[in-house]
Amino acid sequence: MPAASRAERIDHLSFTPLHRRLLLVAGAGWAMDAMDVGLISFIMAALAAQWHLSSGTVAWIGSVGFVGMALGASLGGSAADRYGRRTVFAATLLIYGLATGAAALSWSVASLLVFRFLIGLGLGAELPVASTLVSEFAPVRIRGRIVVLLEAFWAAGWILAALIGTFVVPISDEGWRWAFAAGALPALYSGVVRRALPESVRFLESRGRADEAEAVVRRFEAAAGVEAPAAPSSPTIEERPASVAKPARVGLGQLWRGELARRTLALWLVWFGINFAYYGAFIWLPALLVQRGFTLAKSFHFTLYMTFAQLPGYAVSAWLIERWGRRPTLAVFLAGSAGSALLFAQAGSDASVLVAGCLLSFFNLGAWGAVYAATPEVYPTAMRATGAGWAAGFGRIASILAPLSVPPLLAFGGPQAVFGTFAAFFGLAIVGALLLPEWRGRELDAAEA
Repeated sequence: MPAASRAERIDHLSFTPLHRRLLLVAGAGWAMDAMDVGLISFIMAALAAQWHLSSGTVAWIGSVGFVGMALGASLGGSAADRYGRRTVFAATLLIYGLATGAAALSWSVASLLVFRFLIGLGLGAELPVASTLVSEFAPVRIRGRIVVLLEAFWAAGWILAALIGTFVVPISDEGWRWAFAAGALPALYSGVVRRALPESVRFLESRGRADEAEAVVRRFEAAAGVEAPAAPSSPTIEERPASVAKPARVGLGQLWRGELARRTLALWLVWFGINFAYYGAFIWLPALLVQRGFTLAKSFHFTLYMTFAQLPGYAVSAWLIERWGRRPTLAVFLAGSAGSALLFAQAGSDASVLVAGCLLSFFNLGAWGAVYAATPEVYPTAMRATGAGWAAGFGRIASILAPLSVPPLLAFGGPQAVFGTFAAFFGLAIVGALLLPEWRGRELDAAEA
């Protein structure tokens, strides 16, 4: 019987304290991402009143960050397949942390737009890279659950953003600057990531760095109380052809060849639909509540309550994803999101607005957890981060268009037109979800076929 490969040894370990540290360190970076994205919805509402901005200008403040995120996601994924997951993860935290701190000094709409673009560049690159790194270390029997739990840190960051937006932004005309200043924390945290996170074993092997890969596997085996084999389970770096250690370039075209083409199409449909509906709704939510007659303070409080509904959404998604599988869990949560959007469109009273918003939060963020679990699984190691990055990057096109679409949709048909459109895009994402392969219980390396 052949010796188990390093990837198989990692896949079949129990969940160890090292896995927990990986999840917490990566999750903290993820939460900081969410805090930054969430803050802009509160800052938009405050600046609209303070700087007397038109709805079109406010929409661009919301969208320009997603222009950066679209570019960052595609470039970041490719860079992670070339230079390493941990290296790119740390670099993206540094980029968007510094840019967020600089945004606190914005002196005009133009300067704010520039800083928002740079923030998006770092944010867009970080998310698919972090999910790829965690996915490549997670034990196969709970891999989906672990990635959903990583995505659940988004709720923690968004709740923090809602708290800052509710209690810091309104206190003075300079409150939004303090909110941006708080978003500079990831720049400091990037150093922690570089020291605390291991590099992906699969990436190290793909670059011929077998000794480093073996050392990482043995650390995880020691943490699990598993006795490591006496000798490495694959050739050392000296025994490998020199060409293995050279970084390979993975292009967009490779994602659209053979069996991968269907997987790419499915992911792009999911990412486009869910991005449009999510960012169109939640970036504008405080401002939309103000337009319904809520005070700014009340709209912020309602948004905070709706944000808390994300947590049970993630919890249920994390439980179902290893019982039902990725595809059915994603499809059900997307269907719930579509129904919740239609309820929000018809909501009239304060209570119905709050209930519909909480349901939308619950289902939408549960769907996001399933998306991030499914995305890295369907690509082989050499292009896993690239595939995840391009899917996220394509989705960010929708997140650019969605905030821009809200003003004309409101003018055309009010909240019914806005949230009816969001429901339709959730429907598009359901089509993509049903086209995805099911990867529950399968090893990542099965994607090599």
